[in-house]
Amino acid sequence: MSYLNHYSYTIEKFEPEMVTYIKGTSAASQLISECMLYSLTAGGKRIRPMLLLEFCHAYGGGFKESIPFAVAIEMIHTYSLIHDDLPCMDDDDLRRGMPTSHIKYGEDMAVLAGDGLLNTAFEVMTEAALDSHDNRALKAMQTIAKAAGTQGMILGQVADIKYQSREMSLESLDYINCHKTGKLLMASMYAGAVLGGANEMELSHVETIGYKVGLLFQIVDDVLDVVGDEQKLGKKTKGDAKNEKTTYPALLGLEETKTRIKLLEAEILNLAKALSIDTTFLEETVKFLSCREY
Repeated sequence: MSYLNHYSYTIEKFEPEMVTYIKGTSAASQLISECMLYSLTAGGKRIRPMLLLEFCHAYGGGFKESIPFAVAIEMIHTYSLIHDDLPCMDDDDLRRGMPTSHIKYGEDMAVLAGDGLLNTAFEVMTEAALDSHDNRALKAMQTIAKAAGTQGMILGQVADIKYQSREMSLESLDYINCHKTGKLLMASMYAGAVLGGANEMELSHVETIGYKVGLLFQIVDDVLDVVGDEQKLGKKTKGDAKNEKTTYPALLGLEETKTRIKLLEAEILNLAKALSIDTTFLEETVKFLSCREY
């Protein structure tokens, strides 16, 4: 089976599972469920849950024990997008080709939908950990919690909002993006490996590779904001320039940024050789990420 066919097949298995965790009975609970599902089912690449599922499988785990954590990490990612799009943040009105949550439902419900997804993610993981009676599930949940919290994604967002400047160094920009984007992508791979039973040496390698995959993802995203096709991306471009944000193309120039993408891709593929598993899916994903539509 080709990479894209395998990817599509896994997403087709994953997405029906994802929506079963959100249910509403009363009028109010039906409304918040509708708002949450609106953003959660709007599409997207599902990179994070896919990586978690694949790493769990590669290390000997199964779909059943990994699916709650894959669902949770996609909920956390989606909550972050809902809040990111708010007028007080990036003020975007289009996401995945659809009106953003606050445009569709208002700012109040968008905030609550994001909060709902975040809390539901931890409900899902907690229930799975309790059912499993396995420390691996607890460790996976801890990994995801740290990556999403004030030492991970939230820290990166704070630094991105409050410490942006035209004089920013490349090291500072890497710091922001390793936290804002890299931590959750790393956690996807790491938590999957934990659930699959990877040993500590393997987990150390996965962590190193995961950070670099996250950085690669963000650098490509910065390029797409400059030269990407809005129709293909499903969101408006040139937003970073509008918000006067320092990005890799702004700091390094477009061509040097593209060169850095290729160097980072090569570095990740070389590091993957140290893993004891079949890394075909990881390699193909990295190649896919590094040349997304530009």
